[in-house]
Amino acid sequence: MPNRLANETSPYLLQHKDNPVDWYAWGEDAFADAKASGRPVLLSVGYSACHWCHVMAHESFENPEIAALMNRLFVNIKVDREERPDIDNIYMQAVQSLTGRGGWPMTVFLTDEGVPFYGGTYYPPEDRQGMPGFPRLLTAVSEAYRDKRQQLEISGHELLTQIGSPARLQAADNLLTESILHDSADAILARHDDDLGGFGRAPKFPQAMTIDFLLRYHHSSKKARPLEAAEITLKAMARGGMYDQTGGGFHRYSTDDVWLVPHFEKMLYDNALLARAYLDAYKVTGDPMYRRITEETLDYVLREMTDPSGGFYSAQDADSEGEEGKFFVWTPQELVEVLGADDAETVADYYGVTDAGNFEGANILHVRKPGDDAFEVRLEPMKAKLYEARERRIHPGLDDKVLTAWNGLMQKAFAEAAIAFDSQRYRTAAINNADFLLSQMRPNGRVLRTWKHVLSGAEGAGVARIKGYLEDYACLIDALISTHAATFELRYLESAIELAQEMIDLFWDEEVQGFFDTGKDHETLITRPRDFFDNATPSGTSVAIDALLRLAVFTDNDDFEHRAVTCLRTLTPFIEQAPTAFGRLLAALEFYLARSQELAIVAPSGSSPDPLLGPIRLLYTPNLLLVGAPEGTGAEVSPLLQDRPARDGQSTAYVCERFVCQAPTTEPAELLAQLRTLMP
Repeated sequence: MPNRLANETSPYLLQHKDNPVDWYAWGEDAFADAKASGRPVLLSVGYSACHWCHVMAHESFENPEIAALMNRLFVNIKVDREERPDIDNIYMQAVQSLTGRGGWPMTVFLTDEGVPFYGGTYYPPEDRQGMPGFPRLLTAVSEAYRDKRQQLEISGHELLTQIGSPARLQAADNLLTESILHDSADAILARHDDDLGGFGRAPKFPQAMTIDFLLRYHHSSKKARPLEAAEITLKAMARGGMYDQTGGGFHRYSTDDVWLVPHFEKMLYDNALLARAYLDAYKVTGDPMYRRITEETLDYVLREMTDPSGGFYSAQDADSEGEEGKFFVWTPQELVEVLGADDAETVADYYGVTDAGNFEGANILHVRKPGDDAFEVRLEPMKAKLYEARERRIHPGLDDKVLTAWNGLMQKAFAEAAIAFDSQRYRTAAINNADFLLSQMRPNGRVLRTWKHVLSGAEGAGVARIKGYLEDYACLIDALISTHAATFELRYLESAIELAQEMIDLFWDEEVQGFFDTGKDHETLITRPRDFFDNATPSGTSVAIDALLRLAVFTDNDDFEHRAVTCLRTLTPFIEQAPTAFGRLLAALEFYLARSQELAIVAPSGSSPDPLLGPIRLLYTPNLLLVGAPEGTGAEVSPLLQDRPARDGQSTAYVCERFVCQAPTTEPAELLAQLRTLMP
């Protein structure tokens, strides 16, 4: 019989609806039960694509005896960390403080007021490898809560004070200078693995935002080393098993030093951030491999991760048929069955497929020895056959909820690729997503966090819920700026400006001149979270700063710039201490310190600016702001469009730098020359 989770929309919570555990979703009812019964709360946090979350669910939450123990001793709450990053952030800090490490599944024990007093991550069903068995732990925690409750509550409040301390920032007036960029680049490069790529040791994560900063720093400083490091890592990831050589797109991270064996889940945010990193690398170097990886990644998202309504799904699971990675691996015999002996030999040689295998007796495809462009063309039909054959396998689970922040990241990637490649298909994806988010995720004006179908297969038949966080606002604003640049539709820029003002109203903390992660209208938690580190995804603070700096130029709004700069000053000491944790924020700082450039294009009615843009599409200009509109419109949205006629009935470009403008031009070659003079 299904439990309370049967009425939820989160795919992760729905995975647990048939557990014998009497799960609650997060809410007042659970804590009221804890108060009434005198039991502590067991909080279990995970996400749908998490392999070890599935393992613990199978071993413990599906076990009737363990479930009965949980139900008798605790009030049990299940949380999807992707829907509720606020709860995840607060209690992850607690677990890290208690144990020195964190991860998912996360298991935390709370008082009936939500105060954490003990916690950890995965627990096995019996004592194993130095870890206590889950039943033994449950009994011990319950007895301690019964016999030593006052002591546990005191230590819990001490812990609460400790985990709240990072949120108490100090408003500062630190100087923002290029030395911060230089020192940060040096620190990042010192951690780079020049032989194998990546930063630090295994497990290795993509760190797309750090690569973004290195490409920007190379562009502004003209130093070769940042580009060399970025390329080593980009090529290593693209050739390894972390990249899906058959279907495109990236797995979560590499478990080893050589990028061979990944954790097989595919996350929307990784593919959004990496698609942009490879696109920028293509602009900088012209290497066609980077363009291929960009397009394969975006095509994978269009093919497998896009809802008919325009939203992008969150993740694909690591497991299928109960085995991690089974969907993605190959044996030599399978290659022969799909391709025939000759082509199978070619593919096996190129991708390192052997009888012994490299992963539990099978093979993760990886590029053993890169081929030239002609070989890549020859390989395409073989890859297509492999993909078609793989499609007939049992697929990993799909997390089909739509998250505003992650969708914003992917929308931005499609918009930037649409500009670079002049791709109507990518432009349409960005438009559809922007329209979806502005309609479905703002049903009453307030941006919401998550959306999911409630009627299978019915386009638009979904429900949005949970008040959006800072990252939802910031990533949506950032994406709309890029989608305006890809379409020249003023409504996207207008929406970005409107949302920026709302973001400030909801999240700004005047005391420390920074942002909270939750809005002033959010439910009250044990502390108001504020996470300004760039982790697997950029922090809401980093994206908000960058978006406000850009909107300040578009709108000549001094308040936008003032808030962004004061927040940057507040965070400067943290950047200096740990630059590798601030890749996105460093990009925002680089934009602020650079010579910002504006390109306004006006087109007469019925005219297209495409020929004018042609020669500049693949220029790497990370600090160029592009705004466009039909002649005689848009001045009320952006002063950059004011008094800008289309000359001689043709699309006309106006190039400016810090309020100094060059002569307007209708010639593509002249526009290219003007922009080149502004490049560092």
